[in-house]
Amino acid sequence: MKISIGNDHAGPDYKKAIVTFLEQKGYQIFNHGTDTFDSVDYPDFGHPVAIDVETKKADFGIVICGSGNGIAMSANKHQGIRAALCWTKEIAALARQHNDANVISIPARYTSIQQAVDMVDTFLNTAFEGGRHATRVDKISCN
Repeated sequence: MKISIGNDHAGPDYKKAIVTFLEQKGYQIFNHGTDTFDSVDYPDFGHPVAIDVETKKADFGIVICGSGNGIAMSANKHQGIRAALCWTKEIAALARQHNDANVISIPARYTSIQQAVDMVDTFLNTAFEGGRHATRVDKISCN
């Protein structure tokens, strides 16, 4: 599986732990995140992840910023992207099951690194349920 990841200055340690975890599982990673804590602009890292998922270069995306909101908003500007802000494994599972989310957004300032790794694991290993949820997901797009 191919995963695209991007983060701002709030998430270098999170990204490192997540990438290590995913590489140990054999995933291919496209890294668009910063490796420093110097202030940067989250859209510069969220848009490349969204493009990778949008163009099918990556199967899923992971974005990380302080609150998880700004980078999710940036990713969600792209057609076909459903970036879900998640703060627990349960929310991550529901984002996949009910919303067919293809990008998980992690709030680095409000979750631990271990929580983030666990959420990513849950997100990537949970299937979309379809059914009544498919109709709802179809209505998300403005096409």
